[in-house]
This record gives sequence, structure tokens and C-alpha cells, in this order.
Amino acid sequence: MIYEKIVERRTIRKFTHESVSKETIERCVDAARLSPSGMNRQPLKYIIVNEEILLEKVFSTTRWAGYLPDYEPSREEMPRAYVVVLLDKRIKEEVGHDAGIAVMSISMVAYEEGLGSCILGAIDRPKLRRILKVPEELEIVLAVALGRPAEDPVTDKVKNGDIKYWLDENGVIHVPKRKLEDICSWNSSS
Repeated sequence: MIYEKIVERRTIRKFTHESVSKETIERCVDAARLSPSGMNRQPLKYIIVNEEILLEKVFSTTRWAGYLPDYEPSREEMPRAYVVVLLDKRIKEEVGHDAGIAVMSISMVAYEEGLGSCILGAIDRPKLRRILKVPEELEIVLAVALGRPAEDPVTDKVKNGDIKYWLDENGVIHVPKRKLEDICSWNSSS
């Protein structure tokens, strides 16, 4: 069941205007809180954003699709919530795997709850820091956009080594994925 959910889940960049319940967002963040953490240091903190005025301000700090520069949500399609992931530098200097594990947990619980998500690293961090009044001891690592999906991306096979996602004539995003045998070896790298 978990494998199937991971296979089905796609990044969503356009959302309906339907709000996301506080309980659902809390479940997502609670899953992140309970996820593995190196040496169990638990250096991550979270800011949940769901107020309309703040949603627009946070939205202004994000970039959405590097391979499709003109493909981003409109104001009507923007996320209905964000979870901003922060590293408490007083606990841990580097973040590495902790944030990756946390955002995948958020994303998968969101998917199970019928939400779409987009893990965002392309953020204007200084601007977001000012908007959310984030103190200097907390580093903005990633943000996860959440909402009801208003699109249905599909996976494709990689052709000629090209992994860039693309839009078809119907506006559907196609996301090429490498084959398992192309990225996996047994017992050595050769």
C-alpha cells in the first residue's frame, strides 16, 4: 500500500480554492515530527501558513517549475496552506537528510488525505524570513505547498536521457522517470 501511494503521488503545482483543514495540516506536521532524525536531535521546526493574506505573501516568494518557467499557479490556483520547514541552528548545524525525510512525510500524509503537495526549494528566503518574522537562529530550509489538486500530472519513460518534465497539448505535465535498472546496481557500483 505504501509503495503504491509513492508510485501514484505526483508534485502538484496548481490547486483548487478549497481550504485545507487545520486537523489535516497538523497530521502532516505530526508525521514529520515523528519521522527519523539523525542522532534523534530533532532540529526541525515548522511554521504553518493558512491565513489568506499570508498565503499571498508567501506565494510571492516562490518559484514553481524550473523546466517550465511560464508554468505556475495563478492567484486563483495558489496553495491553500504551506508548511515552512526550519532548521534550529542551535540544535544542529547541517540539515541534510532530516528535512528530506520530514517533507516526504508531510507530502505522503497530505496525499493520503486527498491533498496535492509541492516541495519547494526555490524560495526567496530573505523575503520569506521578513514575512514570517523568522529569527536568525532558524534557517529556512524548504516549504511544502498544500491544497486540493487542480491538475493531474503523469509519469513517462525517460527518452534519450532527457529528464525534463514537459507539457502536452492538453496542458498535462509529463514527468519522465529513469528505469530502476538504470539507477540501481547490486553489491558494487559497476
